[in-house]
Amino acid sequence: MKPRLIILSDLWGEQKSVWISSYTKRLNKKFDVIYYDCCELGKVDVSIYNQDTLHSQFIKSGIETATKRLLELEIGKINILAFSIGGVIAWKAGLNGLNIDSFYAVSSTRLRNETKKPNGNLKVYFGYEDNFKPQIEWYNDLNISNRIIKNQNHEMYKEDEFANEICKEINNNSC
Repeated sequence: MKPRLIILSDLWGEQKSVWISSYTKRLNKKFDVIYYDCCELGKVDVSIYNQDTLHSQFIKSGIETATKRLLELEIGKINILAFSIGGVIAWKAGLNGLNIDSFYAVSSTRLRNETKKPNGNLKVYFGYEDNFKPQIEWYNDLNISNRIIKNQNHEMYKEDEFANEICKEINNNSC
C-alpha cells in the first residue's frame, strides 16, 4: 500500500491549476495522491474570481473553515505538498492534530505570521524575489528547513522545472 500524499491548491483552486499535473504525474508512482481545492475546502465563493476577493474570503473565514474540513477528511498519517494558501491551511491543521509525516510548503508566505510549528518533517520553499517570504529569523526561531530559490517569485511552483526538483525530493523523502 502506497503512503498517502495530499496536495493542497493555491488561492486559485482547481480552476487555475492546470500546472498541478506536473506534480501528480511525478508523485503518483510512489504515493496515493489526493488533491484538494482550497476554495472548496474553505467554502470560498468563486463567483467573483479575482485575487483580492478570494484572498479576503480566505482571511475572513476560509482558512479556518478549510482547516476544520481538512481535519475531518484526513484522519491517518499523511504527507503534504501545499502551495501558497494551502500551506497555511495544512500548517494550522497540523497545529490542531493533523497527523503529518512530511510537509512541503511552497510559497506559503502567510506562514511568516506563525509562531509555532506542527509536528512532522517540515520544509518550506520560497522564491528569493517573493516580497512576502519570511525573514531569516523566522526560519531560525522555528528551526524550519528551507530553500530559497534564486531568481524566482511567488508563483515559481507553476514552472515544470521547479515541479521536477521538488518531486524528486518528495519521492526520495528528503524533507
